[in-house]
Amino acid sequence: MALHKILKIVALLLSVAGIIFLAMIISKGDTAVAETGAGVDGFLYVAYITFALILVFVLFFVLKGIFAGDVKKTLLSVGAFLLIVVISYVLAEGNPMAMREGDMLSASGSKWVGTGLYTFYILGVLAIAAMVFSGIKKLAK
Repeated sequence: MALHKILKIVALLLSVAGIIFLAMIISKGDTAVAETGAGVDGFLYVAYITFALILVFVLFFVLKGIFAGDVKKTLLSVGAFLLIVVISYVLAEGNPMAMREGDMLSASGSKWVGTGLYTFYILGVLAIAAMVFSGIKKLAK
């Protein structure tokens, strides 16, 4: 229970610091913030600290859950995801292309963007299929 109280205090302190820095930003005015970025640094530090704490806790609890649960099932799921990424990488085309700013996107960058899109599409189709299958299975009962 002590950890819970400590986390509540840390969350409260970060919230108060965020509110103080937000008030400082608002009191400076739009033009001062837009021109010099006055007061934004403290607000960003609070965001960075919050993000780092969340990342540490998520990683801790994910790893704890992996080792507390069925490791074989977890590794099978990770392997299936990696297989989908590999399939997406093979399907993706790697054509260099011009971007809006006039820069060129390399063939490798283009291939990885395509890989991300194909991975998203495949996982989206699998998620929809799982929902449809679940609904049909529930109706059949």
